[in-house]
Amino acid sequence: MNRADSIARLKARPAMSVLVIGGGINGISVYRELALNGVDVVLAEKSDFCSGASAALSRMVHGGLRYLENGEFKLVRESLLERDRLLQNAPHFVAPLPTTVPIFDTFSGLLNGAFRFLGLTRQPARRGAVVIKAGLTLYDLFTGGRRALPAHEFRSRGATLKRWPALNPAVTASATYFDAWVSRPERLGIEMLRDAAGDNAIALNHAEIAREAGGLVLRDRIDGTTVPIAPQLIVNATGGWIDLTNAAIGASNAPMLGGTKGSHLVVANAELTRALDGHMVYYENEDGRICIVFPYLGNVLVGSTDIRVDDPDSVRCDDDERDYILASLAQVFPTIRVAHDEIVFRFAGVRPLPASADSITGRIPRDHFCQMVEGAIPTLCMIGGKWTTFRSFGALAADMVLERLELVRTADTEDLPIGGGRDFPADPGAWSAKVAADTGVAPGRVAELLERYGTGAKPVAIEIGSGSDQPIPGTSYSRREIDHLIRTEHVETLCDLLLRRTTIAITGALSMAAIDATLAQLGQLKGWDAARRAAARAACLSELADRHGLDEATLISRNPGTAEWQTTKSA
Repeated sequence: MNRADSIARLKARPAMSVLVIGGGINGISVYRELALNGVDVVLAEKSDFCSGASAALSRMVHGGLRYLENGEFKLVRESLLERDRLLQNAPHFVAPLPTTVPIFDTFSGLLNGAFRFLGLTRQPARRGAVVIKAGLTLYDLFTGGRRALPAHEFRSRGATLKRWPALNPAVTASATYFDAWVSRPERLGIEMLRDAAGDNAIALNHAEIAREAGGLVLRDRIDGTTVPIAPQLIVNATGGWIDLTNAAIGASNAPMLGGTKGSHLVVANAELTRALDGHMVYYENEDGRICIVFPYLGNVLVGSTDIRVDDPDSVRCDDDERDYILASLAQVFPTIRVAHDEIVFRFAGVRPLPASADSITGRIPRDHFCQMVEGAIPTLCMIGGKWTTFRSFGALAADMVLERLELVRTADTEDLPIGGGRDFPADPGAWSAKVAADTGVAPGRVAELLERYGTGAKPVAIEIGSGSDQPIPGTSYSRREIDHLIRTEHVETLCDLLLRRTTIAITGALSMAAIDATLAQLGQLKGWDAARRAAARAACLSELADRHGLDEATLISRNPGTAEWQTTKSA
């Protein structure tokens, strides 16, 4: 269904059972749950789907090892269960990640951890071998009945430095355990929307909900169209924007959220990539803040910070955060230097934590819950949560909605594959060879598409193989592939395409030439005139510079054939 059809349906039927405000991963999750259970539901997202916190996660799918120290055992159990479900249900995007913790002493943090657990102190402290061993033992116990991933193991100092010679030589030991990582979280959200598609479900990005004299309206931010809507119940799934949303729709003025900012860098440093040897290194900075570094789509992802924020719209990865992250990395890999011009992308997001006066951000609970705000239109607020538990959080909210509407659940999602995870092949090579034979697309190209779209790669391959095709300059994407995304995946702006439907920007492949090539296709398919194309280009360049550290000079220097482009290709 295209955007015009969705707007037309809303105009014809302004009343609905449920309105979900917020198209991040949690909003999409509850929308999917309700749609699959036959509820007539509308999802409205004021920006693009998965463009806020859901695009700024650490790309980890994990149980939360450090949450054990806070006594959040229920959250860790739930997170580990959901991690294992994602490994099963979304194998095209979620994969095991060996994770190594460098250890610098034996008993450090033992008393502090006990005191923190008992609430006698709130200050973080570096964890030694005993504390880490206890945490990993619990981690293994929580998954022992299903053992989806290997148990942890310890290494001596000698074995550690032999495997990772670039680690700080002050290391005394290391521990390796397994969690998971997600390659394309924004795409997973889009696939969940597609799975929920039906006559009872409408999802719109770039659509804002506001209160006017006559009630609620949905305002299309693309063309300005305003549509009155009359839901029986609202689900506020706007994360760090929950309080602002409640105020805007007249639901509540009581503060519910107290978010913190997490910033990350993506760096192109071959020495660091080799030093990691395929592992994530999970380490502590001197202030006790947990940081991570791991290989990500050909580069290295490093993060993160944890800073209180009052205005979610102001969140950026600032230069002082960049310096903090690089300084923390230098403590673990002291001989490796990451230059500023090796940072190919930066991003920041708001962790939607419950309102708390705690001065130590690491002590704020990471669990999730729902709170109903009664009123003319009851509003269910989804508070807290982490990316790994989006499915269980969405199911919790959906169950509360179904109960309120006096409906019975008829479908569950615990074991339901997501998008291209459906019928994912045990032998990807054989699958790729067969699709290649059927479509005329080279087997290597099909394998690349399988990695991007799972089994959803087949219709993309059919599109590519149906005629002549050309690459997008400096990227591994092609024009026909981009056309397919524009037509089928709610693409309304240039940044929707470059930042979330593809990995062109986050992998450092984005150049001015790539921007202009994709804009030409987007403008042609949307029927934009020259003025509209120029406005779209300017808006995208502004967002790239403001939020991701990519100014015009950098993008121009990356054009194929330039010196910087040649250096990147050589690396």
